[in-house]
Amino acid sequence: MKKLMCTLLVICLLVPGMLFAQGSAEKKEVVTAYTTLDEELAREVFNAFTEETGIQIDWVRLSTGEAVARMEAEKANPQASIWYGGVGLGHIEAKNKGLTIPYQSPAATMPAQFRDADFYWSGIYAGPLCFESNTKMLEKYGLTAPTSWEEITSPQYEGHVQVANPGSSGTSYNVLATLVQIYGEDEAFEYLGRLNKNVTQYTRSGSAPGRNTSIGEVTIAIGYAHDGVRLVDQGYPLQITFPSEGTGYEVASVSLIKNGPAEELEAAKKLYDWALGETAAKIYAKMFVVPFVDVPLAEGAMPISQVNTIVQDDEWSAANKTRLVEKWNEVIGGESKTEPKN
Repeated sequence: MKKLMCTLLVICLLVPGMLFAQGSAEKKEVVTAYTTLDEELAREVFNAFTEETGIQIDWVRLSTGEAVARMEAEKANPQASIWYGGVGLGHIEAKNKGLTIPYQSPAATMPAQFRDADFYWSGIYAGPLCFESNTKMLEKYGLTAPTSWEEITSPQYEGHVQVANPGSSGTSYNVLATLVQIYGEDEAFEYLGRLNKNVTQYTRSGSAPGRNTSIGEVTIAIGYAHDGVRLVDQGYPLQITFPSEGTGYEVASVSLIKNGPAEELEAAKKLYDWALGETAAKIYAKMFVVPFVDVPLAEGAMPISQVNTIVQDDEWSAANKTRLVEKWNEVIGGESKTEPKN
C-alpha cells in the first residue's frame, strides 16, 4: 500500500510539470505592432503573415504622427516591437528621436533611395505624385492632360487645378518639397505663385483633390498615383499623367522599435523580412499601390522604375518642413484659398 501511495505521489508531482512543459512548447510566438496601413489592408496583411508563419500579430492602427507620438511617450517602456507602414518622413523622425533600431534585412533589395542608408527603415511600397485629370472635363473645356510642372501653370488651366494645403497635408508638402528640390527655393516659390493663379482651392486633405476631380467638381488634381488608380478602378473618368521634369513620392516603410519586448524581437524581424517579400507585395498591389517587388499591379498602376522620380532628400524635407510651410503661407497666402476647417 505504501509503495502504491508513493507511486501516486510521484505521478502527481510529475504530471503538472509535464503539462507545463507541454504548454510552454505549444506557446505561440507573438509580435505587437503599430501599423499605419489602412485598416482593411492591415487586417489582410497580418492574417496572411500569421497563416504562413503561425506567428500571432497583436496590432494597433495609428496615423504616422500618432505612431511617432506613442513611441516617444513609451520610450522608457516600449509596448510594441515593430512599426509597419507610415510615410518615410515619420520613420526618419522616429530614427532621429532614437525610437527605432537598425536592421539590415536580407529582403531589403529595393533601390537605395527607398530605404534608410543606415537601415533604420526600409520601404515597402512607393506612391509617386501625379496629375489626375477628369477626361470629360478636359473634353468640355478643350484641354489636354498636363504632362509637366511647367505646363500646369499655363493660363489655359486657370481655375481648373486643385491641390491640398501643405500645412495640413503631407501629400501637398511633398509637392512643395519636390518643387524646391527641382527648381531651387527662390525659383520654386516664383513657380508656386504662378501655379496659385490656376488653383481654385487648397483642400485640407491630400486625397480630396482627386476625389473632387473624379466627380467633375474640378478638372485637374495634384496627388498620389495610387489614389488616382483606385478611383479609376471604381469607374471614374480619370487620366493619370506624370510631370516630365521628375516627381516626388511617398514611401510607406517599416521599422523595428528600440527596446521593444525582448521576447518578440526575432519574430518581429521575421515580420520585417516578410513585409518586404513577394507575398506581402501581392497584397499591397491589390490595394493599388506599387511595391518594390515585381508583382502584377492594379490596372493603371505603373512600376516606380518606369516613373521619372527625383533624387528625393527626405532628411532635408523633414528638417525644413516648418520653415517651408511658413514661407508658403507668407509668400503664397494660400490659407485664404483653403477650405475651412471642420
